[in-house]
Amino acid sequence: MTDTISERLADWILAYDPASVPQAAIDGCADTILDTVGLTVAALETDYGRAVRTAFADPGTATVWGLPEGRAPEAAAVINGTCGHGEDYDNTFEGCPVHSGVVIVPALLAAAERYDLAAADVARGIVVGIEVMCRLGLVADKAVHKAGFHPTAVLGAMSAAAGVAAALRLDRMGIRNSLGVAGSMASGIIEYLADGSSTKRLHPGWAAQSGLRAAAMGAAGFTGPSTVFEGAHGFFHGFSSPRATEFAPLVEDLGTRWESARLAFKPFACGTMTQPYIDCAIDLRNRGIAPEQVVRITCDVGEGTVHRLWAPLELKQTPPTPYAAKFSGPFCVAAGWIWGDAGLAQFTETAVRDPRALALAAKVSFRIDPDNEYPSNYTGHIRAELSDGSVVDSFAPCMRGGARAPLSRAEILTKARANLAFGGRDPAQADVLAAWSDDLMAGRGRVDMTKLALC
Repeated sequence: MTDTISERLADWILAYDPASVPQAAIDGCADTILDTVGLTVAALETDYGRAVRTAFADPGTATVWGLPEGRAPEAAAVINGTCGHGEDYDNTFEGCPVHSGVVIVPALLAAAERYDLAAADVARGIVVGIEVMCRLGLVADKAVHKAGFHPTAVLGAMSAAAGVAAALRLDRMGIRNSLGVAGSMASGIIEYLADGSSTKRLHPGWAAQSGLRAAAMGAAGFTGPSTVFEGAHGFFHGFSSPRATEFAPLVEDLGTRWESARLAFKPFACGTMTQPYIDCAIDLRNRGIAPEQVVRITCDVGEGTVHRLWAPLELKQTPPTPYAAKFSGPFCVAAGWIWGDAGLAQFTETAVRDPRALALAAKVSFRIDPDNEYPSNYTGHIRAELSDGSVVDSFAPCMRGGARAPLSRAEILTKARANLAFGGRDPAQADVLAAWSDDLMAGRGRVDMTKLALC
């Protein structure tokens, strides 16, 4: 009998050799920890940060990063993942955009505390979880989004289960069952796009705790379908389309091709596909073109991004909340042009009501470019018609921070310092956190969470 997809993943996990993992993947995972923790701390005192901490108040000793009081491990995973993703500033992946850090890091660090795991086992779980999540994204392509689900949410539950099962060193049946159970825990719709509400923020944290619980059930002998991925009623049938069953990107070249070496880190605090357009807007700003000179702006976009970032256009031109503005192509272009940035300060109640920003956003429209490379590459192209009759344009060939133009460790550290400062913490703690992340991914000793509580 041919092995199922979950069995093939289990065999790869069992054969996992840390010596085979390229340094780029290890470094990417360490940078992911640094980026994720800094973003979580930045969001702890937001309205949604306080709400999720209140809702998941289950007592325990697991660490909510940046806070002295503990929670049950599953509650800590929900809080850390929700706050880490809350400003949509966390790492992503070019292909199907999935946010692996805010799922896998909360799940594995919660597992470390629940099971008193060695650093080497946690590092193993982080690499496996991130690798599986990126590869699942390549299988999903645009289909999960088109079906109305959030890829980070549904793919995240499966990947967190794989990562935790790897860290626990479960046997083949245990891993297979963990994945099978996780398929019934995966969830997350994208209706938040209608009104800018906070459910998207919850998705990674929920996926993290789902993976943690699924692996615990797999370890206990609870059974799940072996054909969870490819079955007639399986994961991809439910969350995308029966046609999304080409699994080569998930299972081929496991252990030799490492997608976890190609992670993307965001320079801006908003949706992944908006990032190159913001760079284009900043370019035109830097060329001395004032917003008042602009008559009309047309953005050439990939068809697969329209329903999330560009339509309905009137709503996107006047986003109802700061969170909705993060998924508004027109507002993000306006923010880059007016303020020269799209960081945390550009997505506040004051900013999204700014008359200049709204006036410029109202001039932004889009055109579907049939040759746009999305989702294999995220590009940006802005064409602006000016009041003197001239036309100027700017083109970004890729996402800055992505695999083609990666951010350096120094740039990720600068971002982490700013995020800690935004959360009212000492920005110098970012350097301590970076060293801690490197030690963890090097597999040194036990996992001491003290430094994360003190961030």
